[in-house]
Amino acid sequence: MRIVVTGATGNVGTALLDVLESGGDELVGVARRLPDTTVARYRAASWCAPERGEPPMWHTNDHGTRHVLDAVVAAGVPRVVALSSVAAYAPAPRWEKVAADMPCDGIETSAYSRGKAALENLLDRFEENYPEVGVARLRPCAILRRRAAGEFQRWLPGPALPARLVGDRRLPIPLWTDLRAQAVHSADVAGAIRLVLESGFTGAMNLAAPGILGAAALAGPLGGIRVPAPRPLVRAAVYAETALGWRPRYDAAQVVADLVAGLRAEAGEASPPLASPRRDGFLPRLRSLARARPSHRSQS
Repeated sequence: MRIVVTGATGNVGTALLDVLESGGDELVGVARRLPDTTVARYRAASWCAPERGEPPMWHTNDHGTRHVLDAVVAAGVPRVVALSSVAAYAPAPRWEKVAADMPCDGIETSAYSRGKAALENLLDRFEENYPEVGVARLRPCAILRRRAAGEFQRWLPGPALPARLVGDRRLPIPLWTDLRAQAVHSADVAGAIRLVLESGFTGAMNLAAPGILGAAALAGPLGGIRVPAPRPLVRAAVYAETALGWRPRYDAAQVVADLVAGLRAEAGEASPPLASPRRDGFLPRLRSLARARPSHRSQS
């Protein structure tokens, strides 16, 4: 196959190149900022660089997807694998599992959720207009990995919280009592994508590692002292196993621990999105605290 990977230098894109580089497929990576192509996983692909810049999330989800789907039709591509999110679902009854056939109406108060719901709606219309193109939609929960720590450090603690303090037993972690969280390793997401490509699967599928993490389970790897906090202040994989034979290598606790280890070590990758913040220098990171607007990833 000739496989085109958009966002190929990011968390999931890099993991997917890891999975695919040893096969006999032709790989094409698409990214705004090109990686170090002397590194094996990036050397395995040929590269195309679109327009530079940091587009807002809505522009990426809507305009970017439209451009990709237009190119799919123009080139006669037979199959598309779209990475959506469990955030696309409408609010579900408390403590009930969310099935892949539940409405993807999003959560009105979350810009991220609204964007993923709009992406799902766009894919619906595409399938109606072009039934000859097979479309698979994967809806993962939080995707984490040690080597993506550089990206997460820019989004989350930044210079206000030195990454080496994450995981320190003395660090207080404000979490509400009823918190429930799921996570999945980017290597396992990449493995699911590979299985989708090999099997010809079409349709929707949720992706999550085994295990649901409560407040106490999260406080352990993130810090050590859980501070109870009101929720307003803090602001399933069975079908995948049946349909694809997908078996995650990491459970949810291992996924979180892997990211925390990466944050403490300031781990990174040989691509700009995943590079360790140490390359940025302290002053640029400090100036980021003064920005009075959310990043393109955190509009809410």
